[in-house]
Amino acid sequence: MKKLMIIAGEASGDLHGAGVVKELKKIDSNLEIFGVGGDLMKASGMELISHCEDLSVMGFREVITHLPKIFKIEKILKEELIKRKPEKILLIDYPGFNLRFAKFAKEQGVKVLYYISPQIWAWKSKRIKIIKERVDKMFVVFPFEKKIYEKENIPFEFVGHPLVEELKINQTKKDFIKNHNLKSKKILALLPGSRKQEIDQIFPILLETARGLKKQIEIDVLVAVAPHCKIGIYKKHISKNDDVKFIFNQTYEVIKFADAALVTSGTATLETALLETPFALVYKTSWFTYFVGKYFVKINNIGLVNIVAGRTIVPEFIQHNLKASRLVSFVKNLLEEKSYSDLMKTELSSIKELLGSSGASKKVAEGIVSLN
Repeated sequence: MKKLMIIAGEASGDLHGAGVVKELKKIDSNLEIFGVGGDLMKASGMELISHCEDLSVMGFREVITHLPKIFKIEKILKEELIKRKPEKILLIDYPGFNLRFAKFAKEQGVKVLYYISPQIWAWKSKRIKIIKERVDKMFVVFPFEKKIYEKENIPFEFVGHPLVEELKINQTKKDFIKNHNLKSKKILALLPGSRKQEIDQIFPILLETARGLKKQIEIDVLVAVAPHCKIGIYKKHISKNDDVKFIFNQTYEVIKFADAALVTSGTATLETALLETPFALVYKTSWFTYFVGKYFVKINNIGLVNIVAGRTIVPEFIQHNLKASRLVSFVKNLLEEKSYSDLMKTELSSIKELLGSSGASKKVAEGIVSLN
């Protein structure tokens, strides 16, 4: 294999894809890897045809308004695939775009591999037929996905979740506190998401929660800034009286050293679970997107941590239930009642065992190379 195309359409895909690119380069340093990714994949040795920021849009209405830009990028990628003729393509998550592109790649005689399965267990279950037609091999990260692909006789490999190997803490809590001049005994972490739409909808409520808590408890409030986000997206929501610290490039430390966290639904909920920090899941989108999604989604929980556990480990504050008053009550209880906090930590400790052993990136890289 001389050439490989990869498409990762959002920040989490960039993180997981970077590990795969590194492992592929270890196997063959001359392998030409190109496509859509982010700064991490670029740093690992991939040539970016387009940045994942340009595709990272969520919500039905929001996607519609960005369609011209998305179609333009798709056209460029098709042209690059025809010109460069890669032997294989690796699609990472981002199913709306990637499954459509898989059809084109397949028609060009390119072997199609898929990493991080579409959430067919939650909604759009008919996508399994599309996957069967267009994908040569799946690399799945959740244990419950194995039965789905076994039943449909689709080639797959369970590689475990890449987060198990990606969570690295680079300093002690003592040094972290000193470096950021933290004064309080308790730390609250806010993770308002990585997309502008999420931040605009959710961050103001998290800030209101922090204000309410500060009236009752002495806490330091830390905001984990997503890697590719500009600080202005967050700061426009800040009032002059808000006492929060923005922390860059240390999301895992922010989560690990926090006594409690408020985390936007997505990959960050798994990260927080694996780091065993007690938290609540929060989410809010446009009413149109919410009602359409509610109609199609067939599961009780939206949080990955609860889905993996098969039960509700962390509370989910979603849409009309996402109110600062409710979050204040929950976090106050979490910070002041040690027995409650310890119980959640115990529940969260079980998640790591369910997600398999480390080495997902290496397994995916080897799987790509070995596929004939």
